[in-house]
Parts: sequence; C-alpha cells; structure tokens
Amino acid sequence: MTVREPQASATGQTPTTTDAADQASNPAKAISVIVIVLLLAMTVVYALSDRLAPSTSRGVIAAHVVQVAPKVSGEVTEVHVMDDAVVQSGDPLFTLDTRPFDLALAQAEANLMSTTQGINASSASLVAAQATVTQARTALDTTRAEADRIFRLEERGIASAAQGDKARGQVADAEARLASAQASLESAREQLGPDGEDNPAILAAQAQLERAQYDLASTTVRAPHYGVVTNVQLSEGQFVGAGNPALTFIDADAAWVTVDLRENQLQKIEVGDSANLLFDAVPGRILEGRVQSIAWGINPGRNVQGGLVVNQPTNRWFEPARRIPVRIELAGGMDDWPRPARVGGKVHAVVFAGGKSNPIAWIAGGLQRVRSWTSFLH
Repeated sequence: MTVREPQASATGQTPTTTDAADQASNPAKAISVIVIVLLLAMTVVYALSDRLAPSTSRGVIAAHVVQVAPKVSGEVTEVHVMDDAVVQSGDPLFTLDTRPFDLALAQAEANLMSTTQGINASSASLVAAQATVTQARTALDTTRAEADRIFRLEERGIASAAQGDKARGQVADAEARLASAQASLESAREQLGPDGEDNPAILAAQAQLERAQYDLASTTVRAPHYGVVTNVQLSEGQFVGAGNPALTFIDADAAWVTVDLRENQLQKIEVGDSANLLFDAVPGRILEGRVQSIAWGINPGRNVQGGLVVNQPTNRWFEPARRIPVRIELAGGMDDWPRPARVGGKVHAVVFAGGKSNPIAWIAGGLQRVRSWTSFLH
C-alpha cells in the first residue's frame, strides 16, 4: 500500500492539522462574546438603575432668596451690614432719612391736638396710646411672619417641635401686648368724653397719626429672620423707592437640593423616598436625604404668536430628554446641613426609589462612594 505525499498549496506551503488548532485557540472570538455580554449587562443595569436608583450630578443647592425692599421711599443714611453678613431676626439692615417722616409725624400730632382742642379735650394721652398701639401692631406683624415660616418648616420636619412651641408663645405674647395697647387707647378715647370718643374728625386725625408713626418706624429696614445678606451694593446717599429691592437676603433656616431627573427616571419615585447626597463643597462625605416633592410641570419653551403655537423645527436625530425638578431635603433637617455648602452649589444625588436592600441600590451606592473619594481632586 502506497502513501501519497500531501500536495503543496499554491503558496508552496503544505496544510496541516495545526491550522484548525490555531483557529480554535484564537481568543478574538471569546473576547468578542465577553464584550457583548458585558455591554448587554451594563445596558440592563443602566435601565434598572433609572427605575430603582436614579442618580444625577446636576443637583443644585437652593434656598429662599428674598429681595429686601423698604416700605417707604427715601435716601439711605446708614447701611448697618457688610456684604455676606449673618444677621438675626430684627437686626437693622439699613436706615432711610427720617426727617420727612419726623415732619409728617409732627404735623399729624398737631392736627390731632387742633382737633381735640375744638371739644376742649386733651390729646396727650391719646397720642401716647396710639404710638404704643402702632409699635405693638408692627411687632405682632413681624412675629407672625416669622412664626408662620417656622410652622411651615415644622410641618416638613425641618424645624423642631420646640421651635414651633417657642414661636407660638411669641405670637401669643405679641397679641397680648397689642390687646393691652388697644385697651389703653380705648381708655384714652373715653377720656375725651361723649363728644370726642366717636368724633369723625378725631378718628381721621388719629388714623393720620398712626400712619405717620408707621412710616417713621419703617425707615429702618430690619432682617425678616435669621439669614445672610449677600451682594450688598447699597451705599449712603442712594435713593431707594418703596417696594424696590435694595438688598439680597438668603434664608439660613431652610435649604434644599433640587435635582433634574429625566422623565423615565420618575416612574417609581415617591415623596419620602430615601436619597444620598454628595456635596461638592464637602468631598468624601455622603449625607442622607429624602424626597420632599416632585414638580408637576415645567415650561417646555414653546412660544405663542398671534394666538397660535409657533412650530419649533429641529435637525436633531433624537429629541433630548426633558428633565423634571425633584426637591430633596436632608433627613436630619438643617442641623445636619454642611456649613461649607452655599446656594447654587453642585450636588450629586442618588434616589433609592426601590429601597436600599437590592443589588442595584448597592451598585449605585458604591459608585457614589467612589465618586465621593474622587471629588477631592476636582
């Protein structure tokens, strides 16, 4: 039996069984399969993360920003605060020229005295009693405004019950002071006798006096509550009109984080869901928060002309996802608020819509932890 020699190929090489072995041991195919599997797994994890643990790095620190304006017009004679000063409730911010209001008050007092002289009565006690009532009413208005703010914070768990009780006590005390002042005023009116107690001329003069006293008290603009005055550009000699913003005031007792999430990330988010917050101002530290509210609408930016909606042509292949604001507050209230964090600062947030006891939440929390370490570098 004869054995044939293998024929040479066109290239002069002789095929052997080692070619099939080389093809079988080629790792390119195995690597391709692994890459495809990893891509599919990452896609699934990404999709589940949007439902169970949505995250974003577009969080922004927000707070109540108030444009402080005087109730009367006048020239600024003194600015009591420096830029970025921390102030308490009732601290003076700036003062307007009081001379026009002093003259108006003197005229109102003279008018009341002239009116009471017509019925042979004394106006001294009436003027004093009216001044006390004006001061008490102004104090009550300020106390109520501060108390209402604390009550709202108490309902959301930011302010403690002790703070709420203290605010209620302060309101009750201010109301009692006003009632006492009004009783003294009524007694002063009765001293005028039957001809002056309900005299329309005296009532009109008294109202003018109260208005003059109120305007004079309004020449000193005070802090509405505890907070920070920032971007101070007010200076002496500047004229400020009534109702025109003069200072920027930031509430230091209430701050939160607003995160913009895509619409498909909101499927399972509910008010009260737990969240982890990473402030750029506090690298390496993750704080616990909770979802306080979800916005019900945004402005899509559509214009209207002639009563019709203007068409917005676009050359994009894919319409960008729209984002809905979600408000998150610290679980521990303002007591846990990081001091270096400022309004407008950046925050990374993870919302645990599916709870924290699932693999997706563990992955999201772990990635945020790694991010907190790298945040020291940028």
